[in-house]
Amino acid sequence: MLRIDKRLAGDDRLAAAWRRRATPLVLPYEDRCRSRLLTRLADGTEVGLFLPRGTVLREGTMLVAEDGRLVRVEAAAQPVLQVTSADPLRLMRAAYHLGNRHTPVQITLTALRIEPDPVLADMLRRLGLRVEAIEGPFDPEAGAYEGAHDGAHAHAHAHAHAHAQAQAHVHGGGHRHGHDETFDEDRALAQAAYAHHYGEAPADGEGHR
Repeated sequence: MLRIDKRLAGDDRLAAAWRRRATPLVLPYEDRCRSRLLTRLADGTEVGLFLPRGTVLREGTMLVAEDGRLVRVEAAAQPVLQVTSADPLRLMRAAYHLGNRHTPVQITLTALRIEPDPVLADMLRRLGLRVEAIEGPFDPEAGAYEGAHDGAHAHAHAHAHAHAQAQAHVHGGGHRHGHDETFDEDRALAQAAYAHHYGEAPADGEGHR
């Protein structure tokens, strides 16, 4: 079993070439909310997820396996209710009422998606919306405070580098730190992962977008 316990912070800025070469991990929403999971990659490789408690894997999240390969999270098709209306105000009202019930909701320009629930479906129809059962990917809106743990970690990371910089100045040296350095470290991790697993850099040689 291949172990996966690392997530690339700042993965939204990774080069398109790295994303294309990454092995897909296709999971329904329920499994993307699990920090411990035994599953398989799209190529059939058995993997175990060992991620921090409370981790929610979003569509496009990039992970790093213990053998160095990059793994790209994808939302699997699953049963969902698609909520539509010709009146945008009705959709806004629907989103408000679903939010009051703390219901995970995927929001698009033309529709809302929720997990199947006959009680909610009846409520939405009473509000004058069209509710259709379909199969499709479900990637609901992130909570307002989702990622707060990552933010605290980033703050601690920056503080540690500030201390290192102060020490470097005492000895007459210099040390660049901050958000760009954090991204540089993530980029270096991605490069090392490709070099280790594929024995080469991405085909187009991109470093970042």
